[in-house]
Amino acid sequence: MSEPPQVKLVGILNVTPDSFSDGGKYLDPANAIAHGRQLFADGAALVDIGGESTSPYSSPLFADREWERLKPVLTVLVKEFPGRISIDTYHPQTARKALKMGVTFINDVTMFRDPEMVNLAAEYGSKARYIVTHLSLDAASIADAHKRMPTKSVEDVKGELLFKRQVLIYRGVPAENIILDPGIGFGNVQELNPVLLSFAKEVPGIEVMIGYSRKRFLGNQRMEIEPNLQAGKVAAAAGATYLRVHDVAAHMALLGSS
Repeated sequence: MSEPPQVKLVGILNVTPDSFSDGGKYLDPANAIAHGRQLFADGAALVDIGGESTSPYSSPLFADREWERLKPVLTVLVKEFPGRISIDTYHPQTARKALKMGVTFINDVTMFRDPEMVNLAAEYGSKARYIVTHLSLDAASIADAHKRMPTKSVEDVKGELLFKRQVLIYRGVPAENIILDPGIGFGNVQELNPVLLSFAKEVPGIEVMIGYSRKRFLGNQRMEIEPNLQAGKVAAAAGATYLRVHDVAAHMALLGSS
C-alpha cells in the first residue's frame, strides 16, 4: 500500500486594502515581500499572492490596477523562490504577465470561467499548474454567487469542478497539472462549508487544495488559531494535498505532530 502524499502548506499573501482578515497589512510592497519571505521561512511549500479581495463586499478590480499591486512583489519573490509562487487571479492579462515573469501556479477562484483563461492554460500546458476553485456555473461573478441561490450539495461542487477539469484536459492541459479546490465560502449554504473540508475523499487520485483559513463558517473565533487547526486536521485526514492558510507556522507544528 502506497503512502499518502505529504500535505503541503500554501501561505496566503493578500496585497490588498480590503481583504476580510488582513486587508491593508501588506499593501506596501516592502511589507508584502517581507511577509512572503516569512511564510516560506515558516514552512510554506507555496505562497499564493492576490491583488484583489474575494470578499463579496469589495469592488471588482481592473487588471491594470491589480498588476500594479502585484508586479513589485512578484519581481522579487519569483526570483528568490522559483517554482513556488502562485498567483490568485481571474484576469487573463494578469495571469499572462505573471507566467511570463516565472510564476508557476495560477489560482482562478472563478473556476476558469473566462474563455481566455482556458486559452492561456492550453497555451502554457505543462509549463504551469492550475488551481480550479469552484464557483457556481450559474453565477456571473463572486459577488453574484453570494447573492443568488447558494450551492447546496457536494455533488454539485464535484460535478462542476470535474466538468471544468475535463474542459482543460480536452484543451491539452495535463491532468496532473490541475488542482481542484471546492471553494469553501464562495456562494455555498453555510452547512455545506464544513462538509467540503473532506472534499478530497470525493475525487481520489486528484490533487485537492482546501482553503478554509479564517472563514466565517469557522464561527466567531475564526481569527483564532484553534478553529483553523481543527479544520486543517479534517482536511489533511481526508487526503488534501494542499492547505491554503494564513498561519503557516502553526499549521507546520500541527502537521509535524500528526
